Amino acid sequence: MKYISQNIAFSKQEISTAKPKFVPAGQTTQLIVGATPETDLKIMKLSEGLYQTLHLKRVYYSAYISINEDTNLPTLASPPLLRENRLYQADWLIRYYGFQIDDLLDESHPNFHTLLDPKCDWALRHLEHFPVEINQADYATLLKVPGIGVISAKRIITARREFNLTFENLKKLGIVLKRARYFITCNGSYFDPIKSFNQKFISENLLFLERVSTTPSSYVQTSLFDTLPSIQEKATLFDTLLPTKEDKQKCLTGML
Repeated sequence: MKYISQNIAFSKQEISTAKPKFVPAGQTTQLIVGATPETDLKIMKLSEGLYQTLHLKRVYYSAYISINEDTNLPTLASPPLLRENRLYQADWLIRYYGFQIDDLLDESHPNFHTLLDPKCDWALRHLEHFPVEINQADYATLLKVPGIGVISAKRIITARREFNLTFENLKKLGIVLKRARYFITCNGSYFDPIKSFNQKFISENLLFLERVSTTPSSYVQTSLFDTLPSIQEKATLFDTLLPTKEDKQKCLTGML
């Protein structure tokens, strides 16, 4: 028996034997983080490869949680929840922001910054790309600015067709000015409190923030210019610091 539609003929047998390569909603996978000693660079290289070669819909990350005391299983003092958040944030960057993992990490910098999201960390290490003039930068350039997400970048492109944007306009467009203000100018001017454009000034303002640790009364203040921890010390920091509410929002919305 043949079915004919718009000059295309196919048999009933062909219909029944045809099988899609992936499930209709797209293929996903999950990576457990912290059970083995892989760096963030190695984990994200794997994810990037899965997106590029297998066209996966989504890669999910879960902090390893010790559920029993079996000697054959690794034991962690606490789940690396903050590290899980950083991986999710980087995942958004490679899927929607035009970043590649080689932009974010390398052999000399194999793990994400403990207290900064990957986009802020990248921007601080590449200040030669900033400041960005908000009324002239193209869409791809706007996406590189911390605090400007995919939706807000599109809003900027649309709004400035009608008038030159000011910092007050940017607030209404949903830009996170507490991060973006250090990396942009409006009509050639910096945000009012910014007196100079240098890494020390920007990093201190981004990093001197109180972060709740494992207990509500415990806080940590750090600086980009503190002595850099070893890989083992970084792992300890990831295990003890908890994600902030803003970290979680970035993971869910992808607004970085």
